[in-house]
Amino acid sequence: MEETNWNPKTEIGLKVKNKEIVNIDEILTKGQTILEEQIVDQLLDTETELLLVGQSKGKFGGGQRRVFRQTQKKTREGNKPRFTTMAVIGDKNGHIGLGYGKSKETVLAREKAIRNSKLNIFVLRRGSGSWESRSLEPHSIPFAVEGKCGSVIVKLMPAPKGTGLCIEKECAKVLELAGIKDIWSKTFGQTKNKINMLKALEKALRQLTEMKIQSAHTQTLSITQGAQKVEPIIEAPKEEKIEKKDGVEKKKVVKGKQTKTKK
Repeated sequence: MEETNWNPKTEIGLKVKNKEIVNIDEILTKGQTILEEQIVDQLLDTETELLLVGQSKGKFGGGQRRVFRQTQKKTREGNKPRFTTMAVIGDKNGHIGLGYGKSKETVLAREKAIRNSKLNIFVLRRGSGSWESRSLEPHSIPFAVEGKCGSVIVKLMPAPKGTGLCIEKECAKVLELAGIKDIWSKTFGQTKNKINMLKALEKALRQLTEMKIQSAHTQTLSITQGAQKVEPIIEAPKEEKIEKKDGVEKKKVVKGKQTKTKK
């Protein structure tokens, strides 16, 4: 959408249009909620893709996979179908969003899914957490995470460089748009339900930023949050003070303040 045709209705939208906010990480890292999809369009250069969550009718249940999952309600007037879709949006640089849309028409369901994916965008951490390789490039994830939705459990594990995305095809599309190139995974439960599987994957990816990491590990694991590299916190050297009490000198250790390293 063009900037001239957009009339923002929120405070964040006004700041984005007036160029007061030029980086989406300023919004996401503070935990602020995005209520207008145009904010993402202005701040990020993203790609959108519809995921294959449904299946067309076929002999013995062998129909071709498609982006719409159709369900229908039996009534006296006849069958009332509804269509469900899931969309993913990402910039291949640490920003990803998944959206769910449901409507009586296919076009409306698709538009809802794309809009919700932009509103649900979040920052994730990348790194090189595999013990088999110590690459300085954040090509994988820093540590193993796990997500669950319904009976489906998705476990993601860091992999060495060159492994590729060893995961289900639709989940691989999400990780590719997030900027992750190498991953190992394990799945449990009814994984044929693609919607639950994708929601479990989203929960696992959100855990990457929720977990606390020691400052000493940020450099060894090459952790990058979004498009910015995480800077380790280094403690200042300890100082010694000499105090006299009853004619006896005693040494007192005082800890320095924590400072962030600058590039």
